[in-house]
Amino acid sequence: MSKAMIASPETTQGSELERRQKLELNKLQKRLRREMGQAIADFSMIEAGDKVMCCLSGGKDSYAMLDILLNLQKSAPVSFELIAVNLDQKQPGFPEEVLPGYLETLGIEYHIIEKDTYSIVKEKVPEGKTTCGLCSRLRRGILYNFAEEHGVTKIALGHHRDDLLETLFLNMFYGGKLKSMPPVLHSDDGRNTVIRPLAYAREKDIARYAALREFPIIPCNLCGSQENLQRQVIKDMFQTWDKQHPGRLETMFRAMCNVEPSHLADNDLYDFRENKRLGGKRQAVVQGVEACEPAEATDYGRLDVLNI
Repeated sequence: MSKAMIASPETTQGSELERRQKLELNKLQKRLRREMGQAIADFSMIEAGDKVMCCLSGGKDSYAMLDILLNLQKSAPVSFELIAVNLDQKQPGFPEEVLPGYLETLGIEYHIIEKDTYSIVKEKVPEGKTTCGLCSRLRRGILYNFAEEHGVTKIALGHHRDDLLETLFLNMFYGGKLKSMPPVLHSDDGRNTVIRPLAYAREKDIARYAALREFPIIPCNLCGSQENLQRQVIKDMFQTWDKQHPGRLETMFRAMCNVEPSHLADNDLYDFRENKRLGGKRQAVVQGVEACEPAEATDYGRLDVLNI
């Protein structure tokens, strides 16, 4: 037998690994597509004629969100437009060429907004304190203004199921509120609507999908390296639960989608004397849609979970 016809063990193993990874990628893509499609339908996130702005940070979540939205756009029952926007906050060492290079390959309209919020955050936040609160507030204002100026009808953020759960626990532990990030959020002034298409997706699925798709991940050197963040403490707790008690996070998220106001203790949400629901402190939450007004925050020493 010719030597050319005999595959080496290394070649055979490589081909088998490649086949398995391709199957895993297809399976993950179908799952994420199904979960995103369900979230969009459940919360009426995208409608005919919408111009959706995908906020791309360079992290795994926003890459996956854009990737799956582009996939859904091809077969969606309604026509909508997608643009990608990145805010270059002028962090030292930020690889400015990565995102434009990647987006060029997609053939999608994109914008890079250059604003030096890094210097502002470093100036205002004392050394050793967490920077997320001020950083997110500045970033949000810039993106909201850009959206209004460019006729954007929906602002898509890459928050996933685990983010929603983590925020719920952060608000309970540190804010004294039973509150998370809703899948759809309307600003009080009517200027902007924020959507979270990955609301049903698990972080570990997104992380694996991003690795298999080999997205050019850009780390956040401003806040991502702060290991003492309260959110990281909650994240570590969840990871422990997920290993020791499989299915617990899924049950917790189902609970977020199945609220009984009459079995809590908020007099502004439920009239216990008259036995009827009320509008709540701001506005009744209906199918994940909540009114939002910017919260004033002066203590940048802890994570401002209400403004992420």
